[in-house]
Amino acid sequence: MAQMDSTFAKCGESEVSVTEKPDLLGMTLAETKAFVKNLGEAAFRGQQLYGWMQKGASFDEMTNLPLAFRKRLEAESTYRLPRILQKQVSKMDGTIKYLMGMIDGECVESVFMRYAHGNTVCVSCQAGCRMGCAFCASTLRGRSRDLTASEILGQIAVIGRDTGERVGGVVMMGIGEPLDNYDNTVRFLHLVSEKDGLNIGLRHISVSTCGLVPRIHCLAEEGLPITLSVSLHASDDAVRDRLMPVNKTYPIDSLLEACQYYFDKTGRRVSFEYTLIAGENDSLADAAALANRLRRGIHSPCHVNLILLNSVKETGFSAPGRERAKEFCAYLEKRGISATIRRKLGSDIDASCGQLRLNHIES
Repeated sequence: MAQMDSTFAKCGESEVSVTEKPDLLGMTLAETKAFVKNLGEAAFRGQQLYGWMQKGASFDEMTNLPLAFRKRLEAESTYRLPRILQKQVSKMDGTIKYLMGMIDGECVESVFMRYAHGNTVCVSCQAGCRMGCAFCASTLRGRSRDLTASEILGQIAVIGRDTGERVGGVVMMGIGEPLDNYDNTVRFLHLVSEKDGLNIGLRHISVSTCGLVPRIHCLAEEGLPITLSVSLHASDDAVRDRLMPVNKTYPIDSLLEACQYYFDKTGRRVSFEYTLIAGENDSLADAAALANRLRRGIHSPCHVNLILLNSVKETGFSAPGRERAKEFCAYLEKRGISATIRRKLGSDIDASCGQLRLNHIES
């Protein structure tokens, strides 16, 4: 794992998908106006163009822009709006799972979820993933490339257009590791929260990570009031080494130190994701070890989200029963650790992240 250590040692070194042409959807309103002005058009055309893009519209639909201008935009810029390749709608709760196609043929998954407090979209940040977590479908074929900030933003714009509903929250918990695509993740956070754009408040955004410690430190310095969601999934290094290769580089103690640093810098409570896997990490002894580890390793408020594993046939892992999850949760609460069992949405569709993409690749 020495290569992983050097790969993730610094901020600002994410692999970026390069285009020779300006990336329109990756621009702020001010940048869009400046680009349009450089083309010799009036500034209000930039405002019009920006508004259309936030709605997920194609150039052909931007009918208040002159045809010649639209043709020039097509020739002199890139517009990375994803296409819906496949859609699954849950009959149980209305959750919608999308397979999105990118401009180069790569595909990722996005999910639209309805809650009492509003709608949330789960976005992907990479085509595939190289983190190698043993229970995850997203990593089975490795990572093809990073998504640009505009490709991440585009998932939300397309879903908002398809559903006709306002999106008020975002979770970066789809395919890929956000902090492995650091620059594009941070750029996306600025774009999606821009008041003239989708205007989704940063406090309504969660960024998930498997535990890239140096980049947690970097994120803490960005001054973004997001929720950091850390995929823990084990209470000791031996088990976590087996489930999550990243732990061999950044073991639990160093990860918890980084989480404490994040809280100290931002004042934002860290959330820990803990997927319950039958026979691996789901016993009451595991619950006791987890409570002890968190109480010893982090001295700030935190929360544990317990998740019943979505089984993926290729991994050989299975989920425990819901009663076991309730016992595990009750034990943590008894020990003073805030914990909940995550509500399972879309259980009648391909709920496990990465399954749609994997099936598409293999078909």
